[in-house]
Amino acid sequence: MTGPIATFRTFDRPSQVLMVNQFTINLGFYMLMPYLAGYLAGPVGLAGWAIGLVMGIRNFSQQGMFLIGGTLADRLGYKPLIVAGCLLRTVGFGLLATVDSLPALLAASAATGFAGALFNPAVRAYLAADAGDRRIEAFAIFNIFYQAGILVGPLVGVLLMAFDFRVTSLVAAVVFAALTVAQILALPRDRREGAPAGEPRRSVLADWRIVAGNRRFVLFACAMIGSYVLSFQVYLALPLHAAAITGSEPSSTYLVAAVFVVTGIIAVAGQLRITSWFRRRFGPTRSLGVGMAVMTSAFVPLFVVPTATLAGKATAAGALLIAAAGLAIATATVFPFEMDTVVNLSGDRLVATHYGLYNTVVGVGILAGNLGTGALLSLGIRLGFPGLIWAVLIAIGAAATIALGALHRTGALTRPEPTGAAAAASPAARIRATSHRRPAEAGRHRRW
Repeated sequence: MTGPIATFRTFDRPSQVLMVNQFTINLGFYMLMPYLAGYLAGPVGLAGWAIGLVMGIRNFSQQGMFLIGGTLADRLGYKPLIVAGCLLRTVGFGLLATVDSLPALLAASAATGFAGALFNPAVRAYLAADAGDRRIEAFAIFNIFYQAGILVGPLVGVLLMAFDFRVTSLVAAVVFAALTVAQILALPRDRREGAPAGEPRRSVLADWRIVAGNRRFVLFACAMIGSYVLSFQVYLALPLHAAAITGSEPSSTYLVAAVFVVTGIIAVAGQLRITSWFRRRFGPTRSLGVGMAVMTSAFVPLFVVPTATLAGKATAAGALLIAAAGLAIATATVFPFEMDTVVNLSGDRLVATHYGLYNTVVGVGILAGNLGTGALLSLGIRLGFPGLIWAVLIAIGAAATIALGALHRTGALTRPEPTGAAAAASPAARIRATSHRRPAEAGRHRRW
């Protein structure tokens, strides 16, 4: 196994552009969004319900519209949707820098959210198609860039916030404007027909029925809800637990920052080694269940040492950082195999639509999980059982682990690749045929 930079260089230009693209997307997004609520509450002076509405519209316009974005990508091509998403987010962040009325802020928030729904499925489908049989390796490198953007973005945002939130918004808009130009110049456009030769063009509803009727794919998406509920706690339950441990806002901020540093370093430095080890030891589909088990076990230290009242603050903080490290290792394990499995279960047809529905399903799960997490945290305090939330999360993780293990044992996570005419008509085949790979590059594509 080679290092991340050397491995990155073995991919063709479209894959490289998409990986760097994702780093820049997260850089621009996370330099701004963590500070939006404070800006709305402070300088803009919105009421609490209005702040919640603005943030909720952003989340719904992304999570609720992934299926639309995926469908458009399959029909219009991946590149146009990536470009459109970057352009729309440029407009959205530009609006956030120039408006302060609630209707305008809602429009800006909706634009930034829908932008993600446009380019998210398209980026993943394009990368899967261009990487071909190196999908797992490609998504491992992709996740390194993804996590690096999350790590660097808030740090850049802190520096820019020393000037003003509007300055931060404008810089984020410039970042996405540059991304828009980069996609236009660097990404080859994939030639897309609505259906393979000999098949009539289907309606959108017919495409949705095909994807929703893919029983193994739907079962997999439902099983993976548990993974997203658990991994999202790094943004919700873990920061709240940090506040409970420290008892002061400055100390809590430092502890939360340490959590994100730990998760970011593990993802950036360890992704390839983690993916390679699990792939050799367990194989792609079994690694999903094993990774889910690791994610579940990450919450055990928090259940054993739930608050600083049962142990010293240092011990409780140590348990929190161990949990964060476990979640980072598990996420690094699951993500590449998860993205590869979506493509396998799609049969290489309507790949972006499958990604769109998949993101919608797990997005609904995240929403329900967030509501449940908040309720359980309050209930645990009232009952004098602060470990209640961790016990429930462990139970959710165990159920997801069992479900993924069952899908693996029954062979429901694998599907034969299309052959013959179907393979020739697939998006992956068309993109690889038009990516103009240089013959000299073939020798660089070593088995990983």
